[in-house]
Amino acid sequence: MTDDRLIGIAWSLDRLRWVPTDQLAEVVERDGLCMWAFTNEPPDAGEELTDHELAARTCAGCPVQDECLELELRTTGENTTGVWGALTDDERRELYPHWLRRGDRFERGPRS
Repeated sequence: MTDDRLIGIAWSLDRLRWVPTDQLAEVVERDGLCMWAFTNEPPDAGEELTDHELAARTCAGCPVQDECLELELRTTGENTTGVWGALTDDERRELYPHWLRRGDRFERGPRS
C-alpha cells in the first residue's frame, strides 16, 4: 500500500478521534456485518483466498468499516491480527505509524 493511500486512510479516521473506545466497540459489535452476518458459515466458504481478498470479502458493504479500523488501531496497534476495517494485519501495521502521527485520540489502550 502506498504512503499516500495510508495517509488518506489515517486522515479519514480523524472524524472518530474523540469518540470513546467503548462507544466504538458498541457500534462495531452492534452494526458490524462480521459480528452477525456470517455466524453459520464464514465468507470464504472453504475457498483459498489471499489475506487481502478475505478482508475485502468479509467487510464488503459493512457500514462500520472506519469505526472497526479505528477501534483495532487503538486497542491493539502494531500487534494486530486478522481482518479489521477491510484491511489485512500487514496493511494495518503499515497504517499504524501514519495513524499515530495524526494526533491524540479520546483514549488508547486495551479493550476491556
